[in-house]
Amino acid sequence: MAGYDYEKLLDRAWGMLPDKLKSHERFEIPQAVTFVEGQTTIIKNFNEIASMFNMQPSHLMKFLSKELAAPGNIEPNRVIIQRVLRKSVIDAKIKDYAEEFVLCSQCKRPDTKFDEMNNQGIIKCDACGGWRPLRRIK
Repeated sequence: MAGYDYEKLLDRAWGMLPDKLKSHERFEIPQAVTFVEGQTTIIKNFNEIASMFNMQPSHLMKFLSKELAAPGNIEPNRVIIQRVLRKSVIDAKIKDYAEEFVLCSQCKRPDTKFDEMNNQGIIKCDACGGWRPLRRIK
């Protein structure tokens, strides 16, 4: 390695990295905008949350329904959960979802997607290449 300059090699490696690995922005888990109407709780920004997670709204809704032990309906601009819930409880479950399905277990970046390996569902990180088995929501 006598003929190589460390700084040049480092610059070359940095130039080959994808742009999303170069940014150091901090991912913040979104807070739910909720209100109670009768015996239901409405999440007004549900689609925005699913979009920030880059996940299907139906998958997030299935998780919340099971975790909150309450059925829910996805409407065009909101979700209606058939139970009165505090905002802090909903925010905690959204955080649990992000930690389990959105954030990479190795690099903690939100660049994951669902994939398949040997007929097994996995969560694969586009940033670091790490993966882990996908837990099914029953």
